[in-house]
Amino acid sequence: MNEGMALYDVDAVRSLEAQAAAGLDGDDFILMRRAGEAAWRYVLQHWPQAQRILVACGPGNNGGDGYVLARHALAAGREVRVLHAPGHAPRSGLCLRAEAEFTAAGGRVEPFDGGLADTDLIVDALFGIGLSRVPDDDTAALIAAIGRSGVAVLALDVPSGIDADRGTAPGAAVRAMRTLQFIAAHAGLYTGDALDHAGSTDVADLDVDTSAYADGRASARLVARDVLSRWLQPRPRNSHKGRNGHVLCVGGDEGLGGAIALCAEAALRCGAGLVSAATRATHTGHLLARRPEIMAHAVATAAELQTLLERADIVALGPGLGTAAWGNRLFEAVIDSAKPCVVDADALNLLAMSPRALPQAVLTPHPGEAARLLASKTSDVQGDRFAAAQELAEKFACPIVLKGAGSIVAAPGETPYVIAAGNPGMASGGMGDVLTGVIAALLAQGLPAFDAAACGALLHASAGDDAAREGERGLLASDLFPALRKLANP
Repeated sequence: MNEGMALYDVDAVRSLEAQAAAGLDGDDFILMRRAGEAAWRYVLQHWPQAQRILVACGPGNNGGDGYVLARHALAAGREVRVLHAPGHAPRSGLCLRAEAEFTAAGGRVEPFDGGLADTDLIVDALFGIGLSRVPDDDTAALIAAIGRSGVAVLALDVPSGIDADRGTAPGAAVRAMRTLQFIAAHAGLYTGDALDHAGSTDVADLDVDTSAYADGRASARLVARDVLSRWLQPRPRNSHKGRNGHVLCVGGDEGLGGAIALCAEAALRCGAGLVSAATRATHTGHLLARRPEIMAHAVATAAELQTLLERADIVALGPGLGTAAWGNRLFEAVIDSAKPCVVDADALNLLAMSPRALPQAVLTPHPGEAARLLASKTSDVQGDRFAAAQELAEKFACPIVLKGAGSIVAAPGETPYVIAAGNPGMASGGMGDVLTGVIAALLAQGLPAFDAAACGALLHASAGDDAAREGERGLLASDLFPALRKLANP
């Protein structure tokens, strides 16, 4: 069954490289030649008309890959120019060997002098997966010139300046049209800053067999919409609403009724058998008018919520809840009930004020909420999204959906998922409320919590992509409903 593509951290890729080299009599240069040749084939596949090629080479093995590519381009009759940043002539033994082969074939290497000649394609071979620091001033100047050129850029293994583990850009970083990774896919290229720098990504395996090693060392798995069918199986013909669960949505303080309405309708659209809403009296009429299938209840006290909690299978807690006395009372009542629940929005803020383990829950924070839950800063969360998601999962003893570009789904003892879907149009009010309802509906239909979190995040993001086909700006949370229903029935 499709479980998505395995992603690896730098240490795991280094181990794969070492194992591969050991099988080649310890000759790492064979892998470098394979990488450069694979990159040249990739150029021919995607830019076959490129006659003038500029290769920016660094001092290490990534630069060596670039020199091998440049030699192949030269042999094919292309006009090749190789640059390195001042003070960054080849230093690694493999890079020196690759440069020597290039120059022996008639190639020339020049230091960057502040300008780039006209070219059809730029190949970024400055720094590979080992870089986790800010590029120095000379390299930053070269990266800036590449960015100003307006020319298509192919990055080898990782866009220079991007941390291959964390997906961050601590300083200047190349923005590539495409990135060709070698041997295995790098976890950091699929979340955070990296998504604005890597462009389209592919992997050249260099004839390295990772099958015996791969899954045990994968740091994450990348899932796209084709994985949805793993979790969303056809329903039995002899089905009824009781088998599909009863979701209770709790929230909607004064002036925040739209949030609970979006959450409740999302739960219905994703297949919950019954959906109730516990909210302020002022919102019940609107809920019934908007969607009569929602059983809307006016709740003023925690005592009034108890009967509804007893009937429910799953609780969606937080959309529009607020952090005032009313919301706080309902929050405590839900948590004390120990009902399986999805915790979002203001319920997360209340949890941050009084942290506790919630093994019955799924938490869905955005980076700001995650920072409050961890008593840290948003920049710290974004600085290492994988570590933040895992820390949250361990602290609260439950699955976490760390939202954002390349959402991460983590849980104690599980290999995280990275969601390969979603778009900037989804950065608008109400999207998180819809996600809460989606995950609650999947829990109600019997998916285990970690699976419901991953499937729900992927289903929600994929629906957002379908809804954004007419444009990302102006995308509304309610625009996702038709796509959600369609995608929930693969």
